[in-house]
Amino acid sequence: MTKSIPVLTIDGPGGAGKGTISSLLAKRLGWHLLDSGALYRLTAAAAIKHDVALDNEQSVALLAQSLDVAFPVEEGGVRTLLEGEDVSQLIRTEQMGERASKVAALPAVRGALLQRQRDFCQLPGLVADGRDMGTVVFTDAPLKVFLTASAEERARRRYLQLQEAGMNASLSSLLKEIQARDARDTQRSVAPLKPADDAVTLDTTRLSIPEVVERLSELLAQKGLASVD
Repeated sequence: MTKSIPVLTIDGPGGAGKGTISSLLAKRLGWHLLDSGALYRLTAAAAIKHDVALDNEQSVALLAQSLDVAFPVEEGGVRTLLEGEDVSQLIRTEQMGERASKVAALPAVRGALLQRQRDFCQLPGLVADGRDMGTVVFTDAPLKVFLTASAEERARRRYLQLQEAGMNASLSSLLKEIQARDARDTQRSVAPLKPADDAVTLDTTRLSIPEVVERLSELLAQKGLASVD
């Protein structure tokens, strides 16, 4: 499908800027956006809601397969609903991110969500944000990017985000959580976090958001996929 529909995959560890960059590019291009991490966070939230242990692979996979989710677009932005309940804030907590990382390490869960993710590929194009978009989900995407940044910088960014939201946080604890999540994501047996062989790797440690958007816009233009004004 990606041979006829332009797809930009943006993979990388948490805190590298994938979500912000992906949403900005999708909006400016007028393309669809797949936030694959949200699906794993929603699966973890559904498991907790239904009192299913996160290491019960088959039961969690069944939940993933029948996930009742919706992403209504409203004036204030996009809301995330799980079984009709607004979980937009809940799934973005550090705790839910940790749980999602554990769920994402389960092969049966990844298999259950694979087609659901591929179904996001629709005209006029798709920006796919995740950890295995280029290596597993959209292997024939014409442009694959791997965004990274030092663990220290990613922890600092998250710390500032939480402070701005009025939430207490420990920079040292955030760094440890990020390092633990990186280890789990890169060492899992199925779809480990790594750049696709044909991906362009971009270190965002010392780059601003506009600089990253500009660089990806140049790559899109070079591939003849789109031009971002």
